Amino acid sequence: MATPSVSWAQRPKLVFVTINVSDVVNPEITLDKEKLHFKGVGGPDKKAYEVSMKFFKEIDPDKSKYAVRPRCIEFALEKVEEGPYWDRLLEEKTKQHWLKVDFSKWKDEDSEDEGGDGDDLAQMMQSMGGMGGMGGMGGMGMGGMGMGGLGGGMDMPEMGDEADDEEDSDAEDLPDLE
Repeated sequence: MATPSVSWAQRPKLVFVTINVSDVVNPEITLDKEKLHFKGVGGPDKKAYEVSMKFFKEIDPDKSKYAVRPRCIEFALEKVEEGPYWDRLLEEKTKQHWLKVDFSKWKDEDSEDEGGDGDDLAQMMQSMGGMGGMGGMGGMGMGGMGMGGLGGGMDMPEMGDEADDEEDSDAEDLPDLE
């Protein structure tokens, strides 16, 4: 059974977890105060996926919510203790290859533009729904990177011409070498 790609972010009161598997039908999701378990079949090749995550600290399963979307399953997990950000998502300190930080949802702990502080969980879940599942960004990302590389490469000849002109003008001011 394959382990799905998982991304996460946090706020003082919430932890966002996104399991990036598309077209999951009838997923098995178990959520308790210390762990999240997901099992389901999805993706373009209809593979079986499973992941179990034991959290760094406790969450409140009764106040937490999740939504199964076409491209992913999104969770908004409410922390039992509001306060400082968790050092990591998982209890285990070792790095997991399948777990990444979701920078599109991340806000720094000292950021002043919290805008709601996560008080209105329903509103936050609704806004997450409007994103259409950030998991789909993976396929698009390579195209975006390629474009960035092309853009830089296309500007280089112009910069080179200017550098040559400047180099020539500087050469006139220098005395000849003996």
